[in-house]
Amino acid sequence: MTDNQEPILNKDEAATTRSSFLKLKLWQWWLLVAINISFLVAGQSAAVLLGRFYYDKGGNSKWLATLVQTAAFPVLYVPLCLLPSSEEPSTSSTSPSIRTLAMIYFFLGALIAGDNFLYSTGLLYLSASTYSLICASQLAFNAVLSYFINSQKFTSLILNSVVVLSFSAALIAVNDDSDGPSGLSKWKYIIGFLCTLGASAIYSLVLSLMQLTFQKVIKKETFSVVLDMQIYTSLVASSVSVVGLFASGEWKTLHGEMEGFGSGRVSYILTMVWTAVSWQVCSVGVVGLIFLVSSLFSNVISTVALAVSPIAAVLVFHDKMNGVKVISLLMAFWGFGCYTYQNYLDDSKARRARHEVNETHHDSLC
Repeated sequence: MTDNQEPILNKDEAATTRSSFLKLKLWQWWLLVAINISFLVAGQSAAVLLGRFYYDKGGNSKWLATLVQTAAFPVLYVPLCLLPSSEEPSTSSTSPSIRTLAMIYFFLGALIAGDNFLYSTGLLYLSASTYSLICASQLAFNAVLSYFINSQKFTSLILNSVVVLSFSAALIAVNDDSDGPSGLSKWKYIIGFLCTLGASAIYSLVLSLMQLTFQKVIKKETFSVVLDMQIYTSLVASSVSVVGLFASGEWKTLHGEMEGFGSGRVSYILTMVWTAVSWQVCSVGVVGLIFLVSSLFSNVISTVALAVSPIAAVLVFHDKMNGVKVISLLMAFWGFGCYTYQNYLDDSKARRARHEVNETHHDSLC
């Protein structure tokens, strides 16, 4: 993300943006959706596996692993420059000041940097499959925080999703036969679990705060605004990560780390480069789905991608998919299904309401 940089727009507003900017045939629209889903799933899965590979081959810098999650943000300038200028006016009579936007970008960027650091720490102490399964709890956190911050309706289906996903993550935590990196104590495993769980909560908080910013401050939902949010928060997050890298003294060990990397110096450099690129490929997929469909759909696909990483980890790193993980994975799918079905009901209700409004407007004109 990055796995931890997904902005959210209101579903109805996203649909309006889509219809305003994309005059495509249905099959062309679905093709673009499929491409962006591939970007998100492939980018997120590859980034998690490359992060685990970095640690397995001798990498040990948590701040470097944090930096690469946002360092490739300049690639987002490519779609930003290719975007047609939007003529959609802001819903606010006055645009927010540069100072206000700068403060928001700085706060969210610093929060993202801390979140990425927790994710990096969690991945250091956990296997790729366990890490991904615990990350599934972000959907439950998102439901709770959206209720309090964004006034999202809290239905029985969403409550069921929160409970099931929480138990799913807890089941992983108490798994005594965890297949974490060799040589790590149970205490470090617990630290990895708590860091990943905390990162998932902070990630959900970032999403809710971004949505609040779009609705209450920027009051304008366009693809360019979404990209601006990602670019400038990534700039701040990368700057904080660089400060952390030097302040912690980890920069002194990077040369020795590269020389002692299990697969060689070239592999070390390529791992860092492709990890950064993978996070941005994921980011492009996230933004693309927000633009083409809705932020909800993007979040749903991001959660589905979490289920792909454990399967890929079994194939690439030969992680053990034991009975506890299988049960946890099934519970995660059940919680995900409940959350998705509830949002499907909400979306269907919104579509019917819009259709009735359009029919009423048409009748009044006649």
